Amino acid sequence: MSNATEMILAPEWDDEERMNFMFSDFNENRDVNTTDWDSKMDFWTALIVKACRDRGTVCVSLKELNKTFRRKERSPLGLATVIQSMARCGKIQRESEFAANMDCGWLSWSVGLLLVKPLKWTFSTLLGSSQVTLEESFVVIELVKEKAAELLKVYRSSEFSRCSIISFQELCTLSADVCADESTLCMALLQLQRDKQVTVSLHEGEKIVKFCQAGQDHISQVSDVDMGIYKLQRSQKLLEERVEKLGLEADKCKEEARLLLKEGKKSQALRCLRGRKRVEKRAESLFAKLESIRGILDRIAQSQTDKMVIQAYQAGVSALRLSLKDVTVERAESLVDQIQELCDTQDEVNQTISSVASADEDIDELEEELKSLIAESKPDSISRFPEVPTNVLGPPGGHSLGGSDLLSSLPAVPYRPLDITDEQLEEELNNLKLTDSGFEQEKKTSPARRLEPAQ
Repeated sequence: MSNATEMILAPEWDDEERMNFMFSDFNENRDVNTTDWDSKMDFWTALIVKACRDRGTVCVSLKELNKTFRRKERSPLGLATVIQSMARCGKIQRESEFAANMDCGWLSWSVGLLLVKPLKWTFSTLLGSSQVTLEESFVVIELVKEKAAELLKVYRSSEFSRCSIISFQELCTLSADVCADESTLCMALLQLQRDKQVTVSLHEGEKIVKFCQAGQDHISQVSDVDMGIYKLQRSQKLLEERVEKLGLEADKCKEEARLLLKEGKKSQALRCLRGRKRVEKRAESLFAKLESIRGILDRIAQSQTDKMVIQAYQAGVSALRLSLKDVTVERAESLVDQIQELCDTQDEVNQTISSVASADEDIDELEEELKSLIAESKPDSISRFPEVPTNVLGPPGGHSLGGSDLLSSLPAVPYRPLDITDEQLEEELNNLKLTDSGFEQEKKTSPARRLEPAQ
């Protein structure tokens, strides 16, 4: 790791008072001041993870942390306590413990990182030692999971995704932008193996990595078929390189022959052309072999696709058989008959409901017709009343009615017995007075109403 001056570690890094507190050692008893203890622990925990992420590494040691967080010729005094606390919480883990959860085959091809040191760490673990040494390396679990996911993403987006097996050297080149060093790559591969996404093995002294392909839940062990495909792919790559190299050599011979011909060295130019022909024949022979290998690989890929399709068909047949387990033709016909009966019943119900509705509509039509008849009969009833005579006395010089005719045209005088008391007569007289006064008032306010015909 680089020095703290090369990276921005925390906003309060230049706060002298705050840093004096953070660089001091932890109290032996956390219960003395839990707030200060937790504050300091959270500060250094987050800072350790941030520093590793900025550097692109997943492993830390006390020696590297002292160097990284050195400030004004001082190193934090409580980093050992922070590492122990992070280990207890599961945020970091010793490399030996991290590798011990994997297959022992990993130790046989490790790059020195997991070869000698794990023995020392394992013995210290067995002895129950909880002391943190300066050289002891720890894996940050959060970061190694991130690196594993990034490595898997890079592989699946590369041209190597068509190959289930890739050499370790090719993987190092492919993951150069993801893993800062080889140890980081090893840790990421260990995490992927823990997640059952890769498996690593040795083949003729060469480290090879097999990735889980799309559609697979977990990785399978390297089989003879996998190794056969890997050998064919290696041969294909080797032949492609040789054909390309022979092509360049043929072009070089042709160019030399052209230069010699310009210089007048015809015999030497002819030898160069003969050499070019030989190179081209070799290239053609290798190219034919290359095409054969490509054809075999295409057939293998096609067979794998066919195998996947057949497996899908088998799964579909099994699922269809289970889904149709209790289904028979007789049962289907019975269900269809029941559905038809229910539909007929529903039609009858709808027809009955619609007949009631039509009866209600008929009643509404009859009421409307009755209202129209009443409206038509009103003018006839008005015309049956006698017309009010407008020329009873007649105009001057016109025809006038006689006395008898006039009396006969008047309505009959109402007859009523005179068995009424004086009080009743006075009351009726008062009512008449009130009626007359109301009539006079009505004539003053709306004289036009007197001209309206009587209804």
